[in-house]
Amino acid sequence: MGWNSWNYFHQNVSDVIIRQIADTIASNGMLEAGYSYIVIDDGWQGQRDANGRLHPNEHFPDMKELADYVHAKGLKLGIYSSPGPQTCGKHEGSYGHEVEDARTFAEWGVDFLKYDWCTASRVYLPSESQAVFQKMGAALQATGREILYSLCQYGMEDVWSWGPDVGASTWRTTADIHADFGTMHQNALTQQMAAQFSGPGHWNDPDMLEVGNVGMNDLENRSHMNLWAMLAAPLFAGNDVRTMTETTRGILLKRELIAIDQDGLGRQAVLKRKLGGFEIWERLLENGDRAVLLLNVAGMPESHEFSWRSIDVPVPMSILDPWSTKAIPATAQIRIDLRSHESRLLRLSFR
Repeated sequence: MGWNSWNYFHQNVSDVIIRQIADTIASNGMLEAGYSYIVIDDGWQGQRDANGRLHPNEHFPDMKELADYVHAKGLKLGIYSSPGPQTCGKHEGSYGHEVEDARTFAEWGVDFLKYDWCTASRVYLPSESQAVFQKMGAALQATGREILYSLCQYGMEDVWSWGPDVGASTWRTTADIHADFGTMHQNALTQQMAAQFSGPGHWNDPDMLEVGNVGMNDLENRSHMNLWAMLAAPLFAGNDVRTMTETTRGILLKRELIAIDQDGLGRQAVLKRKLGGFEIWERLLENGDRAVLLLNVAGMPESHEFSWRSIDVPVPMSILDPWSTKAIPATAQIRIDLRSHESRLLRLSFR
């Protein structure tokens, strides 16, 4: 869990902004809720010197000092690069400099690397993906510093089947997310193909959160958060946390929802059934509970009644709404009314 600069700031990022974000996350409840990584995405890079060492641009005068500042807040610092000659933003990539860059990142005190395919297609075939990402994975391991390795190559070559072998903890399964319900929902559907590979230490990543950015309303933002929790997805906020509304903060910090996302079993939800515009998703939890999400993907309100047995779920002893933290009647049948793009998440207990 953490925050990433790309969705809101894109390449307009700086030392000043990162310090302000760190200050905010350390003081607004996000750190206590689990958002511990501050990831600088594309746009920090400068040029290489005569020895091949990569330096940050003028907006980041001292990356080691910045890392120390972030660490002093109880947070961890992440950074971004690409196995290609250039990053997606046309900055210096790590192609041919994997060992040097890994050492540099470790010397700076970096704790997380997002490694984005980008221009790697200029010099590698997609079929070489595993070997390509292995280069940086081995280089990071050789530094002796614990650096979480996050792959971003959009699900090509079934990355979920070999990601752990190259030292990665997370890997993107989808195209880039955007702040609209359609692309967000499509990323959730796309990740279904990799459900069996999700588990502790190896996570399918449908991309960063767009909660709080322009493009989705509050109902859609809540559905976005519900879906990511059901998918056991890495939760990386992508908004400007310095100026977010209390509604956005409430969505990002909902502890009962975060508990489902971070559940120790690490099992990803599956889409069990469709009823008209409703989707019914189910996720098994470590203590034997089940999380069930009802999502209305239609462009109009819909109401549906169904039995738990119809989705192969036993009748629960109790049902909790994580958003209201209130119990609702545990009956064999349930009726749900949802507005367009609204969702209802329920936690079912059988004890």
